[in-house]
Amino acid sequence: MTVIGIFGPTASGKSRVAEALRERIPSELVSADALQVYRGLPILTNQSREPTRLVAIWPIDREASVGAYAPLAHAAIDEILADGKTPIVVGGTGLYLRAALADLELPPPPRAGSRERWAGLYDDDPSAAHAQLAELDPAAAAAVHPNDRRRVVRALELVEAGASLAPEADRLWSDVTRHPTVVVGLEVSKKELERRIEERTHAMWEAGVEEEVRRALAGRISATARKTLGLDEVAELPREEAIAAIVVRTRRYAAYQRKWMRRVPGIAIVDADRPPGEIADDIVALARPRERLPRL
Repeated sequence: MTVIGIFGPTASGKSRVAEALRERIPSELVSADALQVYRGLPILTNQSREPTRLVAIWPIDREASVGAYAPLAHAAIDEILADGKTPIVVGGTGLYLRAALADLELPPPPRAGSRERWAGLYDDDPSAAHAQLAELDPAAAAAVHPNDRRRVVRALELVEAGASLAPEADRLWSDVTRHPTVVVGLEVSKKELERRIEERTHAMWEAGVEEEVRRALAGRISATARKTLGLDEVAELPREEAIAAIVVRTRRYAAYQRKWMRRVPGIAIVDADRPPGEIADDIVALARPRERLPRL
């Protein structure tokens, strides 16, 4: 049977399209989002109200990783297929989507304190950190700009654990998947996407995001959960300033996701400036040549 993957920038309508697909074919939804795995931030992470696997599965104080997520995603997809249904994997996190659909050779976990140590080296002297990377892993150093703090630190962390950032990139863009798969990218015009981002950001306040963030920060929160876009802005800024800051950050993140989307091998780009049902009909038509998808 065929697996359907849906990718697109934030606010492109991935969840609504997936829900429309569910109305058309026997299927179940599987989330491929690095932050929707957490309980406690449903508004800020835009969690769907429809039943979706791998949403809110971990407490907010747990460190999340693609290595912990991947086997859960594989098990969920295999169970859905065994039930004679189509898994619809919905992702805004490219690496999580890829990990759900394929068998990635994930690098070993870093040594305790490794990230903090390399981050300290970079913060003291970025040039020295990149020079150290060039000595330890020339291929990774050639692929990472010296000003890219996150990737320089990650590359140093990997080489210390006996892996490399360079082959990691090669594996990521392979078109090999665990099951026959159709991956669809939702393309929304820049103007429309910006409108949706602003609309959704305002709606978070109406839904009670301030109280949600207060509750989340009242207890222990993991380093990965702290990366949730908008968390610091809601906690630290007046409402209008927070909304403006989140809109700007979300637009930047959406631009990054659009670039990511075009690097996915074999992805079918569809016009998403339309009602979700029309898009879902197109996706069903794309998937049917591979297999006769049953109708509800």
